[in-house]
Amino acid sequence: MKILKRLLKIIFTLIGVLVLTGFITLWLDSLGTSYLRINKNEPTSNDSYIITNVNIIPMNKDTILVDKMVYIKEGIIEKIADSIRVKGIEIIDAKNKYLTPGLIDMHVHVWDKYELGLYLSNGVTAVRNLWGMPMHLRIKENVIKNNIFSPEFFTSGPKLTGRVFIGDDNLNITNPSEVKEKVISYKNRGYDFIKTYYGLDKDIFDAVVEQAKISETDIVAHPSQKVPFSYHLNPQIKSIEHAEEIVQQPLQFDLDTIKLQPIIDSIALSNHTSYCPTITVFNNIYQMMIDDSILDSESLEFMNPLIKKVDSKNQFDRWFNAKQKDSSVVSRIKNQHDFHLAIVRKLHKAGVNIVCGTDAGIGITLPGFSIHKELKFYKECGLSNYEVLKTATVNASKTHSIMNSMGTIEVGKMANLLLVDENPLLALSTLENPTYVFVKGRKLNRETLDLYNEKAKNRKNLMASALRYLENLIFEK
Repeated sequence: MKILKRLLKIIFTLIGVLVLTGFITLWLDSLGTSYLRINKNEPTSNDSYIITNVNIIPMNKDTILVDKMVYIKEGIIEKIADSIRVKGIEIIDAKNKYLTPGLIDMHVHVWDKYELGLYLSNGVTAVRNLWGMPMHLRIKENVIKNNIFSPEFFTSGPKLTGRVFIGDDNLNITNPSEVKEKVISYKNRGYDFIKTYYGLDKDIFDAVVEQAKISETDIVAHPSQKVPFSYHLNPQIKSIEHAEEIVQQPLQFDLDTIKLQPIIDSIALSNHTSYCPTITVFNNIYQMMIDDSILDSESLEFMNPLIKKVDSKNQFDRWFNAKQKDSSVVSRIKNQHDFHLAIVRKLHKAGVNIVCGTDAGIGITLPGFSIHKELKFYKECGLSNYEVLKTATVNASKTHSIMNSMGTIEVGKMANLLLVDENPLLALSTLENPTYVFVKGRKLNRETLDLYNEKAKNRKNLMASALRYLENLIFEK
């Protein structure tokens, strides 16, 4: 009996030490991102001022408003005019630079707060996170309370999958009766959307759509192969993810533009559904196959350390081994990427609302930086600079009602803005290095944005990330 008591004491002591170590690890990691905290006593907390001598790209129409003034009051665009007079307010001379809406990345996977700074430094002032975990609710709360500098943060709940698609990243639903509880719980806890994923059978899929409608919650759909593709054109589904899913599911990997056209037409007819192609993440498979040293590249230092060690490495190994077994797989992946570009061309021609998303945060798809690669692909598809910029601004903002306050420069809209050196309607590359980023009206200069990059590049938070993922496995599975 005494031996058993001693053994239990040792076990409880070890558990206590592990728990304490975990808390310390997470606390130290939170200190590492203290540079993102908003100090109400510092100038960067100011959210009211006038911008003068600025050329505005409003994005509610294809035009430039030359040499204007913009009055930002408490983070909201109060007035746009040739001349504005307000006493006792800060004046920012734009020196004839260009003001655009901040960019919106509609498909990301956030792993830590360091990534929030990476998005801001690249001009991304809103993100839609599509793999919800408890840590994302905490980030969202901090953003709402104006505790941290961050893009506007919207997140789905955990990915809902069916009975057979097993994985620790998925929440398996085994029967329709579970759906009501999950959807209501996610809505009440603060998740913004429902994310559907592979493997949802018709009965479960129908239950998700029904309860989402009752709960007034939008659905974002990664198409399920268990139902026809047309099933995802339900009005409750506000966007469908990944051009590659059109290839994999309705086309069954047949890269046939004639067979593609009816699918494009059906998406266009459902004018309530946006499409998020995520061209970049699939193209990165090709990049891994043609560059055997890509995991050692400097750019990969911007990935979360846990993701780089596990997901980036696993994806690289998978495709490296595939090309070792069959060298033709390299050209197959390249051909499919080219077909994805054809899909985007046809979606655009058909008038589908294309929204920019990158799938950043997994594989080798870099948070923040990847949006510029995605926009270049849309340009390659034949879209004008204005049409390209729409995908990451106004198109994205009208996908969900909770995002309607951003995406254009108009009176009453949130002051999520970029000040850039050149006219982006002529040079999209100017968006890669904004002089200032305004988030909820708060101004971040280039020096601060470069600091955000350096902090993320040098972070050492593998264990903290693992603990947050473990939390998800314990409380969401």
